[in-house]
Amino acid sequence: MLKFSPCIEMVFHEVDFYDRFRAAKSAGAAYCEFWGWSNKDLGRVKEECQKNDIRVAALCVDAKTPDTAKVFNEKRLIYREPEAQEAFLAAVQESIAVAKELDAPTLILTVGNERNDIPHVEQHTNVVLALRKAAPLAEDAGIQIVVEPLNVLANHMGYMLPSSYEAFGIVEEVGSPAVRVLYDIYHQQITEGNLIPTIRKNINLIGHFHVADVPGRHEPGTGEINYRNVFKAIEELGYQKAVGLEYAPTKDSGETVREVMGLGK
Repeated sequence: MLKFSPCIEMVFHEVDFYDRFRAAKSAGAAYCEFWGWSNKDLGRVKEECQKNDIRVAALCVDAKTPDTAKVFNEKRLIYREPEAQEAFLAAVQESIAVAKELDAPTLILTVGNERNDIPHVEQHTNVVLALRKAAPLAEDAGIQIVVEPLNVLANHMGYMLPSSYEAFGIVEEVGSPAVRVLYDIYHQQITEGNLIPTIRKNINLIGHFHVADVPGRHEPGTGEINYRNVFKAIEELGYQKAVGLEYAPTKDSGETVREVMGLGK
């Protein structure tokens, strides 16, 4: 049976952030996830996880050190200058420390927006080189970094990496078990479609899933994707990690989480 991880940045918006750990557990989830950690009270996060017997499945690569955060957020992975590479590696190190503290196995990473001053292929190479440097840090820590392609048609215009196919290629070029793809089914339905065949072909390169329906980015069951079939395919492939529920609920969050998890049974 699949394991599900509500993204508490988007789901359970009815309550305060730190109450969402309890809300996720009450809805039947054993895992949850969130985005950036630098604006969170990590002690409180840890306390809420322990109190509610829920585990953080994933969080984003982030940085709290001001200089590191500034350069990392501006440059991400598509710049090769030493300052950019140093900031990226420092952000990875900070985030690994947080992931270890929270017992979270996965760090989510976005690569940055497309540059218009150098060819795309050079930006692709910069991403690969940056990840090759970060991979040993993640390997040593027992953490997996998942690189996320995002759609550029509806939500993230200008993003450098909309294609899951290119993301799989990047991961293969990096060549580390600590670097995988975050396959966001919502984004890839918009960008490419062909969901189940792509997942089947590349499951060994996928480290995390996100789900939402199309159109609207609402809970599965509200749009065009047959999530019962998609979940069945993922389970049949032996996927063991959590599936992130990253959607905007159209009704009570707990009710939607229960319904979505029901699609995976």
